[in-house]
Amino acid sequence: MAELTQTRVAQPTPSRLRFKWSTLFDHMVLIAGSLLMLMPLVYAFVTASYDPVTIHREGLALTFGDQLGTNFDKAMFEKGGFTKTVDGMVMLKNSFILGIGFAVGKIVISMMAAYAIVYFRLRFATFAFWIIFTTLLLPLEVRILPSYEAIQRLGLANTYTGLIVPLIASATGTFFFRQFFRAVPEELVEAARIDGAGPVKFFIDILVPLSRTMIAAIFIIMFVFGWNQYLWPTLITTDESLFTLVRGIKQIVLTYSDAAIPEHGQALALAIVAMVPPVLIVIFFQSWFVKGLTESDK
Repeated sequence: MAELTQTRVAQPTPSRLRFKWSTLFDHMVLIAGSLLMLMPLVYAFVTASYDPVTIHREGLALTFGDQLGTNFDKAMFEKGGFTKTVDGMVMLKNSFILGIGFAVGKIVISMMAAYAIVYFRLRFATFAFWIIFTTLLLPLEVRILPSYEAIQRLGLANTYTGLIVPLIASATGTFFFRQFFRAVPEELVEAARIDGAGPVKFFIDILVPLSRTMIAAIFIIMFVFGWNQYLWPTLITTDESLFTLVRGIKQIVLTYSDAAIPEHGQALALAIVAMVPPVLIVIFFQSWFVKGLTESDK
């Protein structure tokens, strides 16, 4: 009997029970928050299955209609706009060009700026970095007029160059890459110098491969930021062939004329399509994103 008593499984202590209840509560809070964020997406997806008259009359819906496929097909493949020459596929292509160009440009400029600040013995390197960093206090809205004037004078309006180049300077990217480069062991720099690696070779062959997780993290942030740009593309483009998805959604909603009703179903379908690429980018680079922002061992 004593042996059976000794081998009996220990009963859970009250502290363990309290821990389990707290864990359950934490998960319930996370699930509730997730549902709260997903509800607008569900509303948009369900409402996109109705014709514009029904949406205009009854508002958002909770049950599916019979126009979902039709609205998505019209939104992506039917020529529209004032010129009747632009469809959702053209706007999707423009959004990809803007998002990828924005992210790649910011990464390249930020890496080069951080490399010069950290590894070149410049007299005013620290001062230059803080000047760059203070530009975080000047968002696009503050410098929108001089940026627009410069692009107009250079003749870059209604071009991809005018859309991308004025926005690729990034204090955020420079800050992250500077911190990353400063954590690279000095012994690695000395070894590269002994092996005869010059500044360009050291940057391309050593720093860039070491920075791949940081590059992935910055790429996600900048791609999503560039993809969701609305103000700058609205100001710099009047040619409908350069409209992005975000701009196209607003254009559809603003088509009130005489007795016409805006195509709310198509606008919601475009909104759903516009959310898919950033979500896929985040999912694909998720592990690299977390690793790039938290990794400390180089």
